[in-house]
Amino acid sequence: QAQLVESGGGLVQPGGSLRLSCRVSGDIIRIYDMNWYRQAPGPERELVAGITSGGSTNYANSVKGRFTISRDLAKNTVYLQMDSLKPEDTAVYYCKASYRLYTYWGQGTQVTVSS
Repeated sequence: QAQLVESGGGLVQPGGSLRLSCRVSGDIIRIYDMNWYRQAPGPERELVAGITSGGSTNYANSVKGRFTISRDLAKNTVYLQMDSLKPEDTAVYYCKASYRLYTYWGQGTQVTVSS
């Protein structure tokens, strides 16, 4: 059973930056696909960015060129660097680890973009 703990959320002005971290228990991020999702008020979670076990990355169109996903295998941590933040980026951000039939979620961290 893996545990994921997100951190780094907060309140930031439009145009600002935040870096989210997802620390994972156990040495799994080298074999798991890691993704960041977000959920604004409502039932849907949106895929924001992902990094495969092989290191390939992908992004939602809405964040391309502004967000960067990366990982530190030695620290078992995945990051989401968010630049040029917009009010519509406001959401709870979740980290997800998946491998075959195994899926784990973190508890989420709130990001609020407002002046």
